[in-house]
Parts: sequence; C-alpha cells; structure tokens
Amino acid sequence: MEKIYLLLLTGMVSMPLGAATDAEKLQRLETSPVTAGSLLQLVLGLMLVLAVIALIVWLLRRLPGWNSSANGALKVVAALPVGQRERVVVVQVGEQQLLIGVAAGQVEMLHVLEQPLPDSSAAQSGNGKFARRLAAAINKREQ
Repeated sequence: MEKIYLLLLTGMVSMPLGAATDAEKLQRLETSPVTAGSLLQLVLGLMLVLAVIALIVWLLRRLPGWNSSANGALKVVAALPVGQRERVVVVQVGEQQLLIGVAAGQVEMLHVLEQPLPDSSAAQSGNGKFARRLAAAINKREQ
C-alpha cells in the first residue's frame, strides 16, 4: 500500500513539472520565427527573383548584338520567311554577302551576292521621318 501512495505522490509531483515543460514548448512554438506568413513571403520572394532572372534572359535573347558569338564577323543583313519553318537569310561575312536557305534540319548556300545589300537598319535610321523629327525636337529643346 505504501508503494501505491508513493507512486501516486511521485506522479502528482511530476505532473506539474511535465505540464510546465509542455507550456514552455507551446510558448516556444507560438513565438517561433517560422510562421505561415514568413514562409509565404519567402516563397513569393524566391518566385519574384526567378521571374526577374527569366525576364532578363528573355530580353537579352531578343536584343540584337547580345547573343552574337562571332564578335561582329557574321551579321544577318535580312531574313524572309518563305514557309512555316523555312526562311531565306542574307548573311554578311566580312565584306561578302551570302544568300542562305534555312529549313528545319538543313542549311544551304543559295547564292553569293555580287553587290552587297544595303544595311537596312542604317538606311531606316538615316532616311526615316521619325529620326529627323526626333533629332529636330532634341535640337529645339537644347536651344
């Protein structure tokens, strides 16, 4: 009988101690720095950074001159689509221009041009009405 009383007494004494540890654990969990809001903020921030990286890569692919690995030795002068996956391209290699046919799995030189084609970007920027009007507006504003 004494053993039963001793067990009950030890159980009662140890119970508040166990309850105190559970309360401390609960308080630590409530004040934990990792909450659902902070996890959501972390995930959204990571997605934003990845989206910005993808946007920068997309823009660099679209801008002329950034994806050129030939250091200006090769230049696409003109391109004309002639089918769904086929196109005719004029490529300038040094001083010589080549007419090339490009298909899904094939590239073939069609002709070497005797007279080089004029550079379309230089011709458009030099002779365009917009370029002249913009230059005139900038000059007016500076004066």
